[in-house]
Amino acid sequence: MLLENPLARRLFLHRHALAEALTGPASGQHLADLIGRIGFVQVDSINTVARAHHMILFSRRQSYKPEALKTLLERDRRLFEHWTHDASILPVALHPIWQHRFERDAERLRGNWKAWFRDGYEAQFETILRRIEADGPVTSTDVGQGEARGKGGWWDWHPSKTALEWLWRTGQLAISRRDGFQKVYDLTERVIPDHHRGPAPDEATMVDWACASALDQLGFADAKELRGYWHCLRPDEVKIWVAAALKRNEIVEIEVEGADGARKRSFARPDVITEAKAAPEVTPRLRIMSPFDPALRDRARAEFLFGFYYRIEVFVPEPKRVYGYYVFPILEGDRLVGRIDVKAFRDEGVLRVKALWPEKGMKFGVQRLKKLESELTRWVTFSGCDRLEYQDGWLREA
Repeated sequence: MLLENPLARRLFLHRHALAEALTGPASGQHLADLIGRIGFVQVDSINTVARAHHMILFSRRQSYKPEALKTLLERDRRLFEHWTHDASILPVALHPIWQHRFERDAERLRGNWKAWFRDGYEAQFETILRRIEADGPVTSTDVGQGEARGKGGWWDWHPSKTALEWLWRTGQLAISRRDGFQKVYDLTERVIPDHHRGPAPDEATMVDWACASALDQLGFADAKELRGYWHCLRPDEVKIWVAAALKRNEIVEIEVEGADGARKRSFARPDVITEAKAAPEVTPRLRIMSPFDPALRDRARAEFLFGFYYRIEVFVPEPKRVYGYYVFPILEGDRLVGRIDVKAFRDEGVLRVKALWPEKGMKFGVQRLKKLESELTRWVTFSGCDRLEYQDGWLREA
């Protein structure tokens, strides 16, 4: 069975809520449903235009406002923050399943963290838990008084900061809120509603859920992609699940056609062709995307499916940076047509376009430029600016 590239893109974008128009409500249950539909929303600190989690949601709903996400997370507790392949916002209904993740992270990180971080953090576990129990939530700046503060970069944490992260990653603490972008940690039982804190399903149920839900979120996937979606399984667990699901006729083996005509062995539900044909036609509008969008975070898949090479560096034969560190993909319909370097200078009230590189074979003529300006105008207000500027020479050669 062959899933041709146009149908593969159509199904994939539909499953990621990128096929339809950006209209519709984006708060309360509607926003919770959207996040559940795309699986998770990655959290990232870089705020070049807007933070990644806000960009991901705004690229799907033009009425989205960051306050709506904050309400679901911090007041309604319908979402929680933890780890997939990176820090992410997830539906709180997944918390019982995530108890397996807590245990696995504890086992996996125990050896790594001893090599990565300075000694002394394990001795702080009980002290921090008792302090939070007695005095309430804390940030990393509230703990570790008298400890040496690191100067070695992002991961050079003082022991109490490392302890906070360990207790969070292993489920003993939860993120109650963020002040600015700083995590505020509290006891898990104070953050996660009682009916979402257990009991955990057995491990077999967790593995089945992780593989099946990953396949349904993506539409089709090979074993590596199934494992990488939630980033919580071992390769052997995925291999065993695939074999059993094939035997039960729950999935089938197919070939997926790539952008260049190459074919890749993947797995899908038996009705995948019907589902792809029934998916809505992709709207032709243009969208600026976050580099951490769930549809694009797997760079190898983006290259295979869309012909979009999205890496910081190329090797020709030495590593060479071709684009800026943080450039945004441009999606138009079912094609990635370019990448743009744009930054919000909020103190000046300016969203400034520094450069745009069309993809090979893509022209930015009058109509496409109109669509781009319309999209950028949306981002002006969302990024906290009041006007749009273009630097000289911003439109580069394809």
